[in-house]
Amino acid sequence: MMRKSTRMTGTALATAAFFSMAGAAQAETLREALAKAYQTNPTLNAARAGQRATDENVPLALSQGRPNVGVTGIYTEELHRALPNTTPKRNAVGSADADVPIYQGGIVRNSIRAAKKSVEAGQEDLRGTESSVFAAVVAAYLDVIRDSAIVQFNQQNVSALEVNLQASSDRFEVGDLTRTDVAQSDSRLALAQADLQAAEARLISSKENYIALVGSAPVDLEAPPALPGMPETPQTAVQVAMQDNPDILGARYQREAAHYDTNSAKGQIAPRLSAFANGTYLDYLNSETAAQGVGSVKSASVGVQLTIPIYQGGRPGALTRQAKARENQALEIEIATERNVIAQTRSAYASWQASLLAIESTKKAVSSGELSLEGVRAENTAGTRTILDILDSQRDLLNAQVQYVTAQRNAYVAGFSLLAAMGHAEARDLGLDGGPLYDPNVNYKQVHGKLFDFDFGPKIEVKSTTTSDVPAQNAVPISDVKNN
Repeated sequence: MMRKSTRMTGTALATAAFFSMAGAAQAETLREALAKAYQTNPTLNAARAGQRATDENVPLALSQGRPNVGVTGIYTEELHRALPNTTPKRNAVGSADADVPIYQGGIVRNSIRAAKKSVEAGQEDLRGTESSVFAAVVAAYLDVIRDSAIVQFNQQNVSALEVNLQASSDRFEVGDLTRTDVAQSDSRLALAQADLQAAEARLISSKENYIALVGSAPVDLEAPPALPGMPETPQTAVQVAMQDNPDILGARYQREAAHYDTNSAKGQIAPRLSAFANGTYLDYLNSETAAQGVGSVKSASVGVQLTIPIYQGGRPGALTRQAKARENQALEIEIATERNVIAQTRSAYASWQASLLAIESTKKAVSSGELSLEGVRAENTAGTRTILDILDSQRDLLNAQVQYVTAQRNAYVAGFSLLAAMGHAEARDLGLDGGPLYDPNVNYKQVHGKLFDFDFGPKIEVKSTTTSDVPAQNAVPISDVKNN
């Protein structure tokens, strides 16, 4: 299970009754569902591949400051010679060139720094994707449990109304009730059957959504564990979010990368210094004339080259202004991200608290509804209540039951969303099993200093699983509901 907090949270206490509806022994746990998604969800695996691509920006930036060495070979056959006595018929030339950048006006240095900040920003974006996928899995997991409970409540309602209709028909036959009473019972039964069909459709949809996220069909889902580290106040939640939310951290790193891009663009106007070496070998392949008297020519040279840009058509100015505008954009995005995270955190906290209160209210409504229905039935037998009173009580009880399980679901989902907004809803926070956790730094450390041109990396491997072989889902609830 996920790591337990040092104290029992309100969510854990409030959800105990609801989650007794889920399966018990040999049931699938929320941690297992999250572990499956962690390994096989295509959205998450695609984000990891995207981050590995971002990692390569660092060696790409480093390559701009490294030597460039090349070899060239040319073979020439003269098909027509204007002066055959003085021109060789054929020749072969081989040359080797090496260019070593010494100073590039700060372009390389700032490009490397920008690339590293982009890697850090990408890692935070990967964290955000992970928490988003987990939040979706949690919602899907609890949707299946909730909708299974709602289907069973509707099945119980239909069964009760069928019994009521049969009893009304029997009493009509002996003259104890009117045809109106029978019609009312028949009408409510038809509506209840329609509600059951709609509830079954929602359950199928929830199961299919679960499969899309987790990769397998839900089977006897177990009650989820208590959420760890829930904040006491919205102010505490916001403070944690400002420090740990991956969206905020990612926007901050992107802003820093944009600053280095601006410095790199300014370097376009700076002088550039590089060293070079060149060697050439020319061989006439025994086709030289007697007048020439040589069979080959060798040459070698080394030196330094200083380039001082004077005018480049306004390109450096345009690049710098463009980079500054993007840096300004990154600054505004950072502030906008902070605003959104603060709003999300406070909203999630409010939803969590409201759901906890709704649990208590709807739980009382269910208890009162059961007592009311029992009393109305007894009073109907005594002749002081009508069939319509029974039907109304039955409907009120069903509504209270649906609202109760919905509030249970909403409380847990809102609590997890709050953790996600705080930056504490990732695999490292939830203690997932199923193998080592994915560490984006592993790939970065492997590639950031690579020098070999022919290192193309490992073979592409698809880790996500297809769901084409998972059977279409039905409306059978995942477990039996126990009234609480």
